[in-house]
Amino acid sequence: MWSADTIAKLCYDHFRNLPKRGKPELGREWTLLAAVVELHQKPNEEEMKVVSLGTGTKCIGRAAMSPKGDILNDSHAEVIARRGCVRYLIEQLRLAVSGETSSVFCPAEELGKWKVHPEVSFVFFTSHTPCGDASIIPMMDSPSQPCPPVREEDSEGEGRDAPETALKRRAERQEDQANKRLRAEGERRHHLGGPDKEMNAGSPPQLENVHPAEDSSEPLETETHTRQGEDAGEHPAPDIHRTGAKCVPGETSDPKEPGICYHSTGVLRVKPGRGEPTLSLSCSDKMARWAILGFQGALLSHYLQGAIYFTTVITGKCPYSQHTMQRALCDRCSQVTGLPAGFSVHPPELVQSSLEFSHSLAQTQHSHQSSQGRVSPCGAAISWCAVSNQPLDVTANGYKQGMTKKAVGTPQARSRISKVELFHAFQTVVTATPNAQLPASLRERELQTYWDYKQAAGAYQQAWLQLRAQALPLWLRSPRELLQFR
Repeated sequence: MWSADTIAKLCYDHFRNLPKRGKPELGREWTLLAAVVELHQKPNEEEMKVVSLGTGTKCIGRAAMSPKGDILNDSHAEVIARRGCVRYLIEQLRLAVSGETSSVFCPAEELGKWKVHPEVSFVFFTSHTPCGDASIIPMMDSPSQPCPPVREEDSEGEGRDAPETALKRRAERQEDQANKRLRAEGERRHHLGGPDKEMNAGSPPQLENVHPAEDSSEPLETETHTRQGEDAGEHPAPDIHRTGAKCVPGETSDPKEPGICYHSTGVLRVKPGRGEPTLSLSCSDKMARWAILGFQGALLSHYLQGAIYFTTVITGKCPYSQHTMQRALCDRCSQVTGLPAGFSVHPPELVQSSLEFSHSLAQTQHSHQSSQGRVSPCGAAISWCAVSNQPLDVTANGYKQGMTKKAVGTPQARSRISKVELFHAFQTVVTATPNAQLPASLRERELQTYWDYKQAAGAYQQAWLQLRAQALPLWLRSPRELLQFR
């Protein structure tokens, strides 16, 4: 039987064996990792393999979204890993409908439908708690915490700024404060006539107030502050780790009061983008949705007798709260009813590994050298999945890494997991399916655009309607004009 550490090690080892391209610079850049592990239950053993892996921390702003479906709007590791798994499932489905052997799918009872082999299941791994609600967790006074604690923010000052400006100004203030402390410490030691042991010994300074760029994932939004009573040797006031994801319009706003009252909990949030708001819901929100709709998406649901769910979500070593994870990923949608056949409330088991990702923010700070400059999130996002053709895909700013401005908008610049590329891959499945075996939802009327195919997945859309009506009514949706590509 597998353990959380076994899965974590499998994912970390798989990442380590990938080519260098797109990986963080050791000691200067950090990133997050997520992966999907496929389990095969055999008579005397359980076989497990990574079928999709993603890294990344960034999002595209609303103005940069493309009507061609050729840019990755959300490059957080969890989203990259899920999209890579969809790419893998599309290839497995193409094999099945073509009469070849698929390790995932077998024929279902309904004509034109398929189901996952009964001995196959999927586990989701993430190196850090998902951004948004799942990362609003109590602080623990433990030296093993991989993320620094947070600073009480000047809510009055931030209220005068747009969110992205406030984040940038806060980062600049903290960097200045960190530099001042380092200079003051050096001057104090110099005046005392003693050597600056920390600096002369070659060990890196403690970057307490490092606050990377404003468009990143969860660990970027955690900061350091001295809590009330700490200097006096008293018990520190309770506090929470905070998230940079902002409440969607209409939700209960964050009170931004000191300590544990800073955030509202259990609400939908959008990720910060590159200088402007995004339409990307937090990873906590997306993972809560997967527990009802499955992670396969609308297109694949045409062919499936039932949605595909993660049986378990494993989190790597980081600040963690079982109660908070349960609230964010499971409880918010646990009372949804009226779901169509093939869909159900399917909360995953939640467990944590004791193994930390070597490129986490904490590990990067630990190995950082002052000569390397400021610690920052890695700008690239890696996608790898177990497909036969071009399994590795490295992107930056939503397009393939290294693309020039002239190439943007061409097929060569697209990520293999962009909407349009996954749509085209799905169309190869439709083409490979004999007419007599086509699902009814694909035979009823002429379908042309990405929007047409998504809307024609009737059961999926009905389940999504029930989920929005009963649990997530303020979910932001992409404008229809961004989904009309072919």
